[in-house]
Amino acid sequence: MSVGPAFLSWLWPNYRSCSSLSSSASTVLTSHSVGEAEPTLVASRLSKRAARRIIQRAFVLAGRERSVRQHIRLAEVTSLWIIEDWHLAWTLLVHRGRVEFDRRPARKPDLTLIWRTAEDFFQGSEGGEHGQDRFEVTGNLALRRFTEPVCQAFWVSLRRLLRNPVDGSGDPLV
Repeated sequence: MSVGPAFLSWLWPNYRSCSSLSSSASTVLTSHSVGEAEPTLVASRLSKRAARRIIQRAFVLAGRERSVRQHIRLAEVTSLWIIEDWHLAWTLLVHRGRVEFDRRPARKPDLTLIWRTAEDFFQGSEGGEHGQDRFEVTGNLALRRFTEPVCQAFWVSLRRLLRNPVDGSGDPLV
């Protein structure tokens, strides 16, 4: 009996995304140890476009968390996030319980978060260590209390997406 892709996708829901991911991005995947079941994307080998898609998806997932929405329900903060070595910048708008991602940099942000290298940025998702030594913050530092819950949820979502880079419908992000 021959087993086709339709049967495998029914049996294993991520079959299509995993098979296309492993064939197209095999140089980007790694496994930290022999016993680890899931491969992880090497963030330093991602293209800027793929990194931006994963980052945007991580913010969408972070904005869906109820605890985050409760912490920011009265906040209005515009933050600019910059990865200097990739010349990558985007705006994160926190507006009355909603998190909005904009690919364009804000002209007058309330907060600016700057990472010197993409490696520093992606290391924030690895072990939860995203302290002051990894990035610089300028602007109204009192507003960090609103962006901090969003950042924590973002790092968790980014970690998950680097392990399994697919969107809600199962299409690969990379």
